[in-house]
Amino acid sequence: MLRVWGLRLPLSRRLQVEAALRRYLLLQPGETIQNLRLVREALDARKEELSWVYTVEVELTPKREAALLKRGLPRVMAVELYDYRLPSPGEEPLAAPPIVVGAGPAGLFAALTLAEAGFAPRLLERGAPVTERVAAVERFWQTGELDPENNVQFGEGGAGTFSDGKLTTQTRDPRIARVLQGLVTWGASPEILYQGAPHVGSDKLRGILLKLRQHLQQLGVEIRFRAKVEELIIQAGAIKGVRLSGGEELATEALVLAVGHSARDSYTMLHRVGVPLAAKAFSLGVRIEQLQARINRQQYGDQWPNSHLEPATYKLVYHSGEGRAVYTFCMCPGGEVVAAASEEGHLVTNGMSYAARSGVNANAGLLVSVTPQDFGSDPLQGIAWQRHWEELAFKLGGSNYRAPLQRVDDFLADTLTQEPREVQPTYRPGVELARLKETLPPFVHTALQEALPRLEASLPGFAPGEALLTGIESRSSSPLRIIRNQEGESPIRGLFPAGEGAGYAGGIISSAVDGIKLAETIIQRYRPPRQEKVLLK
Repeated sequence: MLRVWGLRLPLSRRLQVEAALRRYLLLQPGETIQNLRLVREALDARKEELSWVYTVEVELTPKREAALLKRGLPRVMAVELYDYRLPSPGEEPLAAPPIVVGAGPAGLFAALTLAEAGFAPRLLERGAPVTERVAAVERFWQTGELDPENNVQFGEGGAGTFSDGKLTTQTRDPRIARVLQGLVTWGASPEILYQGAPHVGSDKLRGILLKLRQHLQQLGVEIRFRAKVEELIIQAGAIKGVRLSGGEELATEALVLAVGHSARDSYTMLHRVGVPLAAKAFSLGVRIEQLQARINRQQYGDQWPNSHLEPATYKLVYHSGEGRAVYTFCMCPGGEVVAAASEEGHLVTNGMSYAARSGVNANAGLLVSVTPQDFGSDPLQGIAWQRHWEELAFKLGGSNYRAPLQRVDDFLADTLTQEPREVQPTYRPGVELARLKETLPPFVHTALQEALPRLEASLPGFAPGEALLTGIESRSSSPLRIIRNQEGESPIRGLFPAGEGAGYAGGIISSAVDGIKLAETIIQRYRPPRQEKVLLK
C-alpha cells in the first residue's frame, strides 16, 4: 500500500478524505481505489482557520503504485500492512499454567496473548469485578467509606478504569494496532483507530471490560477476583508459585507481575523475598481545575462551538529556576477531580472524564518532577515519602477523605481568603479550604508558585485567580522499578514484571503493549502446559 500524509481539510469537511487524496495523487475519475484506510486524524489549531490533517493508506493497482513512487511525489511512501501473529511456542516444558497477577491493561493483554497461544493462564486480581468495583468507588465518593482492596487503584481494569481512558502513547510499537483493534471489538468507537488523541471515557471502559472478560473466559483463562498474592514462592533463584492471602498456593514457572503503581504492600513483599528493585523518579503535585469553556475559547477562538470539535485539551510544561519540570498530566476535558486513595488515612486525587466529556470543568494534574535525591535511593523510600505527604493531605482535609483546596490567587499570595465562586469544585466526598503548602514538599510548593503565572500567560484561562488547586496528586507513576533484562525477565527466573507498576510503562496503551511483549517471551520459551491446574498443596 501507499501511505500519504499531510492531507488537509477544513473543519466542515471532516473525513471527506477520498476527494483530497484523489486530487493529491492526480487520480483519474475512473481509477479505482481498492482500499483506503485512515491512519491518523489530527486537528491543526495553530492558525486562525482550524483544519483537519490526515494520514491515510491506500491500495491502487501495482502498476499505478509503482508509477507514483517512481515520480517521487512528496509525502508518499510504500508501506506493508501490519498483521499481528503470535510467535511459535518454544520447547521448554511448562508443568503448570502461567499466572498473571493484576487485571489492569498489562495483565489483561498478557493473559489474552497467552490464551490465544493455548497456554490457558490464570489471571489473579486482588480487587473486585468492575460492576462491584464501580459500586464500591461510588460509595466511597459519597460517604468516605474506603475499601482498601476495592477502589480506584485496585480491581478489574486497573487504575485506568477511573480516568479519561486516554489511548495516547509516545511509543511506536506496531502492537498498538492490536490493542486498539481489540478495544474496538469489545465496544470502543472505531474512531480510536485513527484519532490523533483517542480516548474511550471511564463509562465506556466498564462495558469493554465486561466483554473482554467474557472473551478471556471463552479462551480458557481462569479469572479469580479478590485473589491477593501475599507471597512469591521462589526456589533456587526461580519462580515456583504464589501464595494467596487465604493460604492457597498455586504452582507456576512463568509469572507476569502486573500489580499497578499503587500496590505498595506487594512491593514490600518483593523486597523481602529478594526480588531486585530500584528507586526511580516520579512526580508529585496537585490537581488544577478550571472552566472548560475558557479553554475551548482559547484553543479554538471564534470557531467554538462547532459540532466537529470536541472539548479542547492542553499539555503544558515549564522548567523552574531550579531545573525542575512542572507539567500538566492526564488532562481531563469536561471531567471531574476524583478521590483515588487506596490506603486508609491517606488522601490522593486523580482526574476522570466520561466519553462525552460534557462537564463544566476541565482538570489536570499539575506536577513537579521528583528524583531519588529528594527521598533516598533505597527502593522503598519513595513509597514512604509519598505516604508522608498523603497523610498530611488527609489530615489537612479533616481526616475524612475531604480534600484540601485553595484558589490559585490565594496559593500564589500564600493566603486563605477566597471561597470558590466561578469555578466550583467537583471532588467528592467534598473539600476543605486549606493552605496547600502544608501538604507539599517545599520545593514542590516553590516550583508551582513560580510556574503558575507563566503557564497562565502561555494559555490564558488555565490558571486564573479563580481556578482551583486540590491536593494532592502523588500516584502519576510508580516510585520504583522492578529490575528486568531486555527480554523482560527479572533476575528471578520465570518472573516477568510488567506495566506501570514495574516502572516500564505510562498509560493504558504502553502498559497493554508491555503485557503483550512479555507474553510473547513466555510463549517463545515454553510449550503450553497440560490443561490440569496444579496446586503446590
